Parts: sequence; C-alpha cells; structure tokens
Amino acid sequence: MGETISDAIAADHHSFDEYADYLKTATDDAEKVRWRNQLTWTVARHAISEELTLYPAMEKHLGEEGVRLSKTDKEQHQAVKNTLYELQDMSPIDSKFLPLLETLLENLHHHIEHEKDEDMPRLEKLLSREESERLAKSFKRTKNIVPTRSHPAAPTEFYAESLAGLLAMPIDRFQDWLRDFPDEQDVEDAKARTGYE
Repeated sequence: MGETISDAIAADHHSFDEYADYLKTATDDAEKVRWRNQLTWTVARHAISEELTLYPAMEKHLGEEGVRLSKTDKEQHQAVKNTLYELQDMSPIDSKFLPLLETLLENLHHHIEHEKDEDMPRLEKLLSREESERLAKSFKRTKNIVPTRSHPAAPTEFYAESLAGLLAMPIDRFQDWLRDFPDEQDVEDAKARTGYE
C-alpha cells in the first residue's frame, strides 16, 4: 500500500521540527546556515503544494465546509510565509534570528494542529484509500515544481498561484544552486546530537 495524503503531510510536518532542532544545535555558523536553508526550502515547498493539491481537494469533497477550512488554512499559511520570508536570508547569528525561528515554529504548530484535528480527519473520511494515495502522489510531485522560497505577496487563488509559482520557481531553483544545504556528514552529526533516527 502507498502513502496516504495524511501520511505525506505528517512526514513533512515531522521534518520541520527535525530540521529546526538540527539548526538550533548546529555547532558552527556555516552549518546553521545550511540547516536554515533546508528548513525554509522544505516549508516553502510544503505550503504551496498544500495550496495547490490539498485545499482544492478539501473544497471539492467537503463543499462549503472545505472552503471555510481551506480559507483558515491559507490565513495560517500567510503568517508562516511572512515569517519565513524574513528568516530565509537572515544570518543565524543575528539576535533576531532565534526569536523569529520560534515564531515560525509556533505558527507552524498552530497550523499543523488545525490540519491534524480538523482538515485531515474530515477529508480522509470521504476519500477511498486509492484516492488518498493519488492525492499524496500529487502533493509530492507538486513539491518538485513549486517555488522553493517564501513569496508572501504571491496570490493564493489556485490559477493565479499556479502561474506565479511557475514564474518564480526557476529563479528560486537558480538561487538554490548558490546556497549551501546539509550534506551527509551534517545529517549524521545532527542525528547524533539530537537523537533523531
């Protein structure tokens, strides 16, 4: 059996805390920058992919309730995107960095709880296992073609966001080539420090 949409979403949510812990426990500034880049890259892609796959599915299957829930989710995403935008280029040694990281994590956890308690149980009730697995695949594929940085001023309506994403994605990908990301040694060191498996 494949991964359900709830599984795919939850895996990303878990990675947010993992990368944040790796960032907080990094032993030098260069490693902190690499984990900052990984965290912001992961959160940015996740948020846009949800908006392009999960929320339309909620609106389709849950009707007016889905529209209401996705509206709440998009508002929560906006708070995340605003904080992420400030954080994504800020030096980890800046005195504002850790408080801003904590704000990001608080906003993410608030949103994660809403999805876990409200969105996903309601949607999964209406989806067959196969539909949920197809939606998970679509969510994961979409992460490969969306912007990798936060663009809080971008539209959140489906077609406008899709177009804006297609325009921003190549620029973001080019910038990714110029940024450092964690390598295998960083991952091993971070797991040893934090106890993540």
